[in-house]
Amino acid sequence: MGHRPPKGVQEAAQRAVRWIEDGKAGKGFTDTGRRRASQLAGGSEVSDDVVRKMQAYFARHSVDKDAKGFSHGSEGFPSPGRVAWDAWGGDPGERWVGGIDLDKDD
Repeated sequence: MGHRPPKGVQEAAQRAVRWIEDGKAGKGFTDTGRRRASQLAGGSEVSDDVVRKMQAYFARHSVDKDAKGFSHGSEGFPSPGRVAWDAWGGDPGERWVGGIDLDKDD
């Protein structure tokens, strides 16, 4: 069964796509991040496997929120970390996949 990203997730990813096109993603930005941004920006359904990857991404990268240039209005905004965060759906994405329990029986 697929999971359709909510509007807020799509909007965060669309913002990331624009930032990537503007060259704000940084040298370390991955093809995986580009694909995820495109997938979520388009509102495509994602698989359980992608939801697991998103859950793992947010668990690893929540510390990035404390970095310089992460928050709107701060110096260096958007930082490469912020571009990546939004590529994976941003705060709405973190909330969305955090509420999906893949271990429950249907």
